[in-house]
Amino acid sequence: MASEDQISLFALSNSEAAPPAEAANPDLIPTAASVPIPSGTYPTLELLTNHCRQCQRCGLGATRTHAVIGRGKLQAPLMIVGEGPGQNEDETGLPFVGKAGKLLDKILASVNLDTENDVYICNVVKCRPPGNRNPTSDEIDACKPYLLEQIRLGDPKIILLTGATAVKALIGDKRGITKIRGQWMEQDGRLFMPIFHPAYLLRNPSRKQGSPKWLMWQDIQAVRARLDEIEG
Repeated sequence: MASEDQISLFALSNSEAAPPAEAANPDLIPTAASVPIPSGTYPTLELLTNHCRQCQRCGLGATRTHAVIGRGKLQAPLMIVGEGPGQNEDETGLPFVGKAGKLLDKILASVNLDTENDVYICNVVKCRPPGNRNPTSDEIDACKPYLLEQIRLGDPKIILLTGATAVKALIGDKRGITKIRGQWMEQDGRLFMPIFHPAYLLRNPSRKQGSPKWLMWQDIQAVRARLDEIEG
């Protein structure tokens, strides 16, 4: 699969990460999922976005309305990675804009994190799986190089992984989200924290101690504190 051949972005030095200018030409970038997209392929988010909009590396490209790349500030200190677009996201071309997205914005605002300046939000897969089903392993492998390039370009201090799919895709941990949420994880010099997906919180509205919403409040406060510590 593509992920097995994928060049690790974290293993590259700054000098190795710069591709020749012609590598950014979409006509020269492999569209077959079996061919990896090397780290350093995209010098800008704009070029990545343009290529995603015409991507057919997996079957999801044939059913999308819009490719959903990201929103917020790419160079923000905090990146939030979800699973994939839903109907609202597919229609607008923006991630986390439905009910779950509005809740996520409120959670961030509760610790004074501005989604326009402090956060960049994206997904593991850029196209909506039909019926909002979970993306398949092949779909994740086909789309993951775009996410790795977003991480390389943005270089966030902390990455929050919303839900088990995001956790498995980026750090390979297959445990359930309830077992690992709120735990700091470091991989290749980068900090990660798995958190509940906002959609899960909508299905569990209780605010009692120990409830998912209560736990999310503990987690987002810990994230805010770590960001303050990192940024001095």
